Amino acid sequence: MMKKILCSLVVLTLVLGLTAAAMAEGDMLARIQEKGEIVIATEGTWAPWTYHDEDDNLVGFDVEIAKLIAEKLGVKATFVECEWDSIFAGIDAGRYDMAANGVEITPERAEKYDFTTPYAYIRTALIVRGDRDDIHSFEDLDGKTTANTLASTYAQLGESYGATTVGVDDLDQTIQLVLYGRVDATLNAEVSYLDYMAAHPEADLKVVALTEEASQVAIPLPKGEDSASLREAINQAIAELAESGELAEISMKYFGSDLTQATVSD
Repeated sequence: MMKKILCSLVVLTLVLGLTAAAMAEGDMLARIQEKGEIVIATEGTWAPWTYHDEDDNLVGFDVEIAKLIAEKLGVKATFVECEWDSIFAGIDAGRYDMAANGVEITPERAEKYDFTTPYAYIRTALIVRGDRDDIHSFEDLDGKTTANTLASTYAQLGESYGATTVGVDDLDQTIQLVLYGRVDATLNAEVSYLDYMAAHPEADLKVVALTEEASQVAIPLPKGEDSASLREAINQAIAELAESGELAEISMKYFGSDLTQATVSD
């Protein structure tokens, strides 16, 4: 009798183990929590979203929010710094669990990725050198050159108005090309422009146009049922951070305004 009981327990243990493994195999959240860390892709070069401070620590609006989300999931936030294009390739390949890099929701991206609840709303600024008087609107970009990260929403927007995009690696390189007249303009987040000017008040730049509607910033996840529980958990974390006021506090810290509301403040 004892042998039968022990045998039954062994079988039950194996069945439960296989069931748990099967559940984890099709459940990103379970795998992440079992591993104890969530791997987050970010550029680390786009202030104030994600960048390095004077002590070379990775900081920024997205970095702080991602850390709080990881904390609510009960895991460690492990950041991997990479170039913009590599972020999506890494998600596709399963190297990264999510991205925290001011990623805007677009119809094209929504076809490939599942997005969480938006946690920020931003407008795009058309930026030119201070002495330019031939660009006053997005329509004036026809036949002009812009400096932007290739495949970014900013590059896509400029190209939709007839501009040709010169690829860059980060915001500093973008601004330098504009200042030296190597490109006609750049499109970027209004808040990133304001942050840059706060740090470089001597820079001869100006904003000549802004998009009327705010775009939604959210976290892209692999598309499919595998990421459904993770998306739900992150959405819950974002809701709790919004309700507690922490999202707004972090936004004020890095941008000087609350970008966590659907209506972007001027």
